[in-house]
Amino acid sequence: MNSIHIKGNGLLEGEVYVQGSKNAVLPILAATILINGVCIIKNCPEISDVDCMLGLLRSLGCKADRDKEQLVIDTSAISESRLPGELVTCMRSSVMLLGPLLAVCKETTMNYPGGCVIGERPIDIHLQVLGKMGASFILEKDSVKGRAPNLRGTCITLRFPSVGATENGIMAAVLAEGTTVLRNCAKEPEIRQLCDFLNKAGAKIYGVGESELIIEGVKKLNPITYNIEPDRIVAGTYLLSVAATGGNAYIRNAPFEEMTAVIDVTRRLGCEVTRTTGGILVKREGRLMPVPYIETMVHPGFPTDLQSVLIVALAVAEGESIVEESIFSDRFKIVGELNRMGANITVNGNRVYIRGVKQLYGSDVAAADLRGGAALVLAGIMARGDTIVRNCHYIKRGYEDICRDYRMLGACAVGIG
Repeated sequence: MNSIHIKGNGLLEGEVYVQGSKNAVLPILAATILINGVCIIKNCPEISDVDCMLGLLRSLGCKADRDKEQLVIDTSAISESRLPGELVTCMRSSVMLLGPLLAVCKETTMNYPGGCVIGERPIDIHLQVLGKMGASFILEKDSVKGRAPNLRGTCITLRFPSVGATENGIMAAVLAEGTTVLRNCAKEPEIRQLCDFLNKAGAKIYGVGESELIIEGVKKLNPITYNIEPDRIVAGTYLLSVAATGGNAYIRNAPFEEMTAVIDVTRRLGCEVTRTTGGILVKREGRLMPVPYIETMVHPGFPTDLQSVLIVALAVAEGESIVEESIFSDRFKIVGELNRMGANITVNGNRVYIRGVKQLYGSDVAAADLRGGAALVLAGIMARGDTIVRNCHYIKRGYEDICRDYRMLGACAVGIG
């Protein structure tokens, strides 16, 4: 599927199921390297980033098999520490393998990680964290070479609560000598899941969910079976989509407790949001209200990964809104495409100023990143007429089948090409 064809201008109503979490499963797959044996990972989403991570594990000598939503990972025969450039450069999360490989193989060579182009995404915080534990690095034009003959516990304060650097620090520390204290850690739910996975395997991680983690190194970890929790970003995408179009929908399997900031914004847009035992009910009957100001923040704030979807909703709200992006630079690539569809949005530095319009109009647009691509599909659903969204390989990185999901809510969206 290279493109998506959407016939728009309708409400979203019905029921949609939320897949397993992309941002949780990728570091957990990387962490299986720390375990000599077979791990079973359940509720794993069928997305291209997972396929890429499985390819990376296989390149190291691991066996990695999929049975629908279940993965079977056997790391007992790791024979390689160099990661293939063609896989590393297609996915940002390949950097998650840095800590585990240094812990197990004592060395690794990898190209600089790729993925979506959404501004500066350096890996220097990762290198600093691992360097303080005893790793050394040689930075070349296109690659990083790392060595760590003896990782040791120490006290580390992250200069920014980076999710990836926090995860790499955790994975390097669980088998290191002594005790590691990580301060100013990111607190995203996916980090909690990584810690839960490792603790279940025999790690000793304390303070899970807090900004300070204490990790006592252990000699080995044990094979386990682990179930991935639902994807809060996918759930938030469909929650905000119903808010944007109006209607009444059930987001089944949505992780309510991990979505407080998104739910708050959805209510500010004029929606009723109700928690149920199996998910979230969302309903909008009145006007779509503007949000005068909102800033993306680290968890538990409003997630940067839903900024594009929120901008699409605000594009047709009755009033003016401001969205400030505080996590990544250059994450407003969607604005030009939305303005071609009739939106009135201005970018000034790390802020967008949105004047709501009555109607978006179908157009031929192109995705430039994962979340922006999903947001453009929503814009097509909201628009009058037909929309083509191109470059949909980005969307497949994080959504199993966005057309299927939106069709379950009554939209007319079909993959083509």
